[in-house]
Amino acid sequence: MGKDDVIESGAGGGEFAAKDYTDPPPAPLIDAADWGSWSLYRAVIAEFIATLLFLYITVATVIGYKHQTDASASGADAACGGVGVLGIAWAFGGMIFVLVYCTAGISGGHINPAVTFGLFLARKVSLVRALLYIVAQCLGAICGVGLVKAFQSAYFDRYGGGANSLASGYSRGTGLGAEIIGTFVLVYTVFSATDPKRNARDSHVPVLAPLPIGFAVFMVHLATIPVTGTGINPARSLGAAVIYNKDKPWDDHWIFWVGPLVGAAIAAFYHQYILRAGAIKALGSFRSNA
Repeated sequence: MGKDDVIESGAGGGEFAAKDYTDPPPAPLIDAADWGSWSLYRAVIAEFIATLLFLYITVATVIGYKHQTDASASGADAACGGVGVLGIAWAFGGMIFVLVYCTAGISGGHINPAVTFGLFLARKVSLVRALLYIVAQCLGAICGVGLVKAFQSAYFDRYGGGANSLASGYSRGTGLGAEIIGTFVLVYTVFSATDPKRNARDSHVPVLAPLPIGFAVFMVHLATIPVTGTGINPARSLGAAVIYNKDKPWDDHWIFWVGPLVGAAIAAFYHQYILRAGAIKALGSFRSNA
């Protein structure tokens, strides 16, 4: 019997009698108290600003890399210039690490509608908060990419505006699968890094939570940049598509909503009902009260 089994079984043999942690109560579907709370609007503003900064830094990195590696603009040695795919992946992962660290105590540091959707399905946030977060994230993404275009207008359209689209040679099914798996990795990492059981037993975990989340984004980008340019964040894809506004990104745009939302839903189900055995615990509680 492992440590978890001993603790959750309790000394007297009663199941879940001696937990060393407390699961937060499920968030209500509609929380009327949220509407009159400044903390909600402060959190929405934090999500807007964080997503704006995220898109500005990352899309500017993508545009800069393409310019530096353009032989017609940077000379014959252009192929050896720029930050490379590794640098782009670091820009995305590093910004998520920084921004989650900065905003986790205010809004939870979602910065991604797929993360918000997964946490909503797990009853970690209310419907009202989830919807406001997603709207703020999408508006922040559009504004962030708009800033890139304003500051780099000479290069923005020329180098694709940082917009996500399916790379040539890949089917839409492949792109969709890449987005589902990539978002699953991210949202599963979010659930694991913020698990109240882990936080209770390892005091350093809450401080380090942004690090594995940022690394998850970094690793997924390494794997999927060649396929879809890496979405795993519908707001990121929407912001670039709106400002760039060309046919190809819009034709493929559904992939960058359906894939991340499906991946987030699978991750929420896997963590809550398989790893944390939520369904079994609920059934045990029902039987004990019967």
